[in-house]
Amino acid sequence: MRFQGKCHKFGNDVNTDYIISGKYKFKTLDMNELAKHVMEDLDPDFYSKVTPGDFIVAGTNFGCGSSREQAPLAIKHAKIGAVLAKSFARIFYRNAINTGLPVVECDTDLIDAGDVLDIDLSQGIIINRTKDMEIAVKPLPQVMIKILNDGGLAPHFRKYGGFNFD
Repeated sequence: MRFQGKCHKFGNDVNTDYIISGKYKFKTLDMNELAKHVMEDLDPDFYSKVTPGDFIVAGTNFGCGSSREQAPLAIKHAKIGAVLAKSFARIFYRNAINTGLPVVECDTDLIDAGDVLDIDLSQGIIINRTKDMEIAVKPLPQVMIKILNDGGLAPHFRKYGGFNFD
């Protein structure tokens, strides 16, 4: 799994209400509509700045708050390539993998807004093209990479009839 994109940086404790405000997630189940409002409480122009494949970069505890799957799904439908953070709330991390949104744990202090990154999840490396440096990545287990490659847990199960550890 390889990705390239520009970074949009946020701080620590970005909760699921910042990711997608409750005023929207209870009005519609249309993920493409929700995607237009991703991160708008932190950056009202976020959606208009995003190019498909860009990255959300944050500090610690990204995705804290509710356990609803709308947060990672809305991010995915906003065409974000991956979310990079020092750490993730456990339920958000699990929901992200299950919905096919790549999440990467790494030292985000080495990444600034606007930096262009190449990410190779299979190799476990990030190359910051803007700063010409390599950043270590906490590697994902192969089964999680397979789930992400298949588009999430449900498509993975449909494809293999269960987990594929091969």
